[in-house]
Amino acid sequence: MFTGLVTDVGTIRRAEHRNGLTRFEVESGYPLTGIAMGASILHAGVCLTVVDMGEAPRGSWFAVEAVPETLSRTILGSWTEGSRVNLEQSLKLGDELGGHFVFGHVDGVGEIVAVEPEGQSFRVTIRPPADIARYFATKGSAAINGVSLTVAAALANGDFQVAVIPHTWEVTTLSTLKAGDKVNLEIDMLARYVARMIGADAPQGKPAP
Repeated sequence: MFTGLVTDVGTIRRAEHRNGLTRFEVESGYPLTGIAMGASILHAGVCLTVVDMGEAPRGSWFAVEAVPETLSRTILGSWTEGSRVNLEQSLKLGDELGGHFVFGHVDGVGEIVAVEPEGQSFRVTIRPPADIARYFATKGSAAINGVSLTVAAALANGDFQVAVIPHTWEVTTLSTLKAGDKVNLEIDMLARYVARMIGADAPQGKPAP
């Protein structure tokens, strides 16, 4: 489990396809002593498992593997050598909960419609897949490439907007976004359960028991 508060921006140093899997080697600022084999790390909103690791000039490198299903349903399939990736290590008992609960299970890939400065901050308009658009409500939470953000506005056409403060803009990959880019989206779990409770997600339109 994660909070959507990015703790490092890693760099893909190698992407290799082997035996039906894609293995990514990620260089990070995390100290090697702070990473364990089998640990879960959030990569741009996708929870992946550490399968190898070692020392690197900036701190450490570690390897993770993604199956074709993950590659086809997220932006991971577009990663190449040099791609920059938002990282967050999993929560530990006693850690501060500063964002919202993020599970690392991407619900869909959205498209950036516009990025507009608002004074020192930025307003980003995102078009989610039609089947999950109803989950993004004004003042609700959403994870965008693994970053916990508050929905500033849910628009009538299904798009939604987030307002990004300068600090978040600077310490994540959000500053590289431009119209047409794709982003991983994860719905706030609370919105998912509310939809189920009121019957919006009940099978064949029937109320949930």
